[in-house]
Amino acid sequence: MSQRLKLIIAYDGTPFAGWQSQSHRNTIQDHVERAFEHVVGKPVRVHGAGRTDAGVHALAQCAHADLPNGRLSAARWMEALNALLPPTIRILRCQSVSKNFHARISAKGKIYRYRIWVAPVLPPFEYHRAWHIPRPMDLQILKRAAKQFVGTHDFAGFAANRGKKEKSSVRTIYSVRIRREGPALTIEFDGGGFLYKMVRLIVGSLVNCALGKMRIEDVTVRLGSGQPGPARFAAPAEGLYLVRVRY
Repeated sequence: MSQRLKLIIAYDGTPFAGWQSQSHRNTIQDHVERAFEHVVGKPVRVHGAGRTDAGVHALAQCAHADLPNGRLSAARWMEALNALLPPTIRILRCQSVSKNFHARISAKGKIYRYRIWVAPVLPPFEYHRAWHIPRPMDLQILKRAAKQFVGTHDFAGFAANRGKKEKSSVRTIYSVRIRREGPALTIEFDGGGFLYKMVRLIVGSLVNCALGKMRIEDVTVRLGSGQPGPARFAAPAEGLYLVRVRY
C-alpha cells in the first residue's frame, strides 16, 4: 500500500543552489530525495510547493513524496530523514495525507518575508540572513510605495524570465506588512502566488524609493504597464524567507 507523505521543511539556503533539482545535485530537493533513496533503496520524487532561488531561506516550505509502502510512521520518517540531511535542512513536521493532496497544486497562497538591516554595521550573526543597507531610509515613503502593490495586478514589470513563459503574470497580493524594530526591518508579503524573483524585484524598488533613488510614481507606472522596463534591481537573495504555504 503506497503512502503519500506531506513534509514541512526549513532550511538555510546559503550553501544550496535553490530548491529545484540540478545536475550538480546541491539543491534542497536533491538532498531530500537522496535521503529518501537511502532509506527506500530506490529513487523517490519529492514535489515542492514552489521553487526558492539560490540563497533564499525557508521557515516552512511544503513538499510531498509518494512512498512504495507505509512501513514507517510519519514520526519515524521525520527522524530518519533528519538523521541523513545536512544540519542546514530540517524536516519540522511530517504526516500521511490523501492522494488528493499536492504540495504545489493544492496551495492557495504563500507568505514571504524580506529582512533588511539598516545600520552602519551588520552584526556577524546577520550575515547571509539580511540585506545590509548602511544608509538611513525613509520608512514613510517605503510604506506608501508598498501600498501600491496590494491588490490584483499584472506583475510582469516585477518578474524575471526563468526561461519558460508564464501563462499569466497577473497575481494578487493580499497585504504588505512593514515592521521595524531598531535596525531590523521586515517586509512581509501575503499573496495568492508569486512570479520568479517577484518579491526581490518589488523590494528592490521599495528600497530605491526609500533611499530617494526612485519615485513612487515610477513604481506605479511600471506596475500599470505590465512590461519589464529598464533598470530593474532585485534585492539580494539572502534577505528572503518563505514563511508559510497556505492550503
